[in-house]
Amino acid sequence: MDSVFIHPSAVVDEGAVIGAGSKVWHFCHISAGAQIGENVSMGQNVFVAGNSTIGNGVKIQNNVSVYGGVEIADDVFCGPSMVFTNVRTPRAHVSRRDEYVKTLVRKGVSIGANATIVCGRTVGSYAMIGAGAVVTRDVPDFAVMTGNPARQIGWVCRCGELLDLYDGEARCTRCGDRYREEVNHLILLED
Repeated sequence: MDSVFIHPSAVVDEGAVIGAGSKVWHFCHISAGAQIGENVSMGQNVFVAGNSTIGNGVKIQNNVSVYGGVEIADDVFCGPSMVFTNVRTPRAHVSRRDEYVKTLVRKGVSIGANATIVCGRTVGSYAMIGAGAVVTRDVPDFAVMTGNPARQIGWVCRCGELLDLYDGEARCTRCGDRYREEVNHLILLED
């Protein structure tokens, strides 16, 4: 971990794996068994549990906990104070440590500040979850989700621009990527 920056106030348990170029800032706690990729940035007060995986190029903002069972793919943005859950029916007086439910956040997703991702869900590639949204069901690739419970309000390009569809197709005004809408999902068209 020579090329990893770890702030002196952070706690990294023995057995955690952190990839080259990653930064662990103030008051973070990385548990034994956590798998963290390369060039990851973890803001102040981030917690990463041992049974979790974080891909390459991920940015996790302040006050986020990545609990056991959460898998975050490459290039995901987790906004400040967003929340992952890992147990469907938590009770203080009942141990559910053997009941963690897997949550998958696919490549390129952006999750806004104070959003909640309920456990057992898959957030599709390049989806955008609005600030404060509560995701209670699976999210398609490229979907824009807002509200409580989160509802799809549109589609977004890989580069983050909202897409306007005409006759079921869209071209991004920023990067030029082309898309076609099919039943409940969006397909990136290769040129």
